[in-house]
Amino acid sequence: MKYVRAIAFAALAGITIIGTGCAVGRGQETAGSYVDDAAITTAVKAKFVEDKTVSAMSISVETLNGTVQLSGFAKSGAEKMQAETIARGVKNVKSVRNDIVVRP
Repeated sequence: MKYVRAIAFAALAGITIIGTGCAVGRGQETAGSYVDDAAITTAVKAKFVEDKTVSAMSISVETLNGTVQLSGFAKSGAEKMQAETIARGVKNVKSVRNDIVVRP
């Protein structure tokens, strides 16, 4: 089970790096802030994978200047709130915008 989690984490980290690219973008002033945001996004996604109540595949995570935006779909209000709680607990997160839609 530990190997599955490790592989899932590595896959998420790789997807985050590939998907976000290496350039500074979206109004960020420094490469350092871009790297910090990518690290926050990766950490939030990894914690989603570890948590049994949150579907890491159904919730998207984007970070800009320390603000995490969650979007996608949850099966319940409890899952939506748990995703927000997890994101708020990640180091260097300044705020969380929870745009997750609850689908029955």
